Amino acid sequence: MDILAHALWAGAGVALLQRRRPVTARTGLLTIALAVLPDIPHLLPLLAWQIFGAGSFADVQAYAIAVPGQEPIVAAGVEFWSHHLHCIFHSAVVAGVITALAWRYLRNWLIPLMGWWSHILIDVFTHSVDYYPSPVLYPFTRAGFDGLAWNTPWFMVLNYLTLVGVYVWLWRSRRAAKAP
Repeated sequence: MDILAHALWAGAGVALLQRRRPVTARTGLLTIALAVLPDIPHLLPLLAWQIFGAGSFADVQAYAIAVPGQEPIVAAGVEFWSHHLHCIFHSAVVAGVITALAWRYLRNWLIPLMGWWSHILIDVFTHSVDYYPSPVLYPFTRAGFDGLAWNTPWFMVLNYLTLVGVYVWLWRSRRAAKAP
């Protein structure tokens, strides 16, 4: 799924949670940030390649919005690091270890970590094997589930219409709860 949709779904989740228990603005923003985060680190090798190597901004942009089979050719080292960073941040194994550590030592991070988990869960079903499959069992395997590619036009329209519906429902139900 695209970065904006991840942020919007996490924001809806925070709004829903806020109905059950208090959620600070900081916690809400961290949750949304962690829902977006997994799609950022794998771009860092591309940016470094652009700044310090032979890459260009057009290469980075083409990589970020590429459709299956049309990804630009990048340097081997850039591809290696970019791929492994994508795997690390989309891995339920890695997220599980970090969540277990947070459970033990940093309990105030458990709600924000749900943003990361939402990202992984959504991406499992919205990435195809042709388009950055989510390797949920990395480092044990780099294989991913063959879901529906999020950038399929009809799915993007459906996703954003659903988000509009969810936010309208949240807004209306909040107004109804405040009414005398």
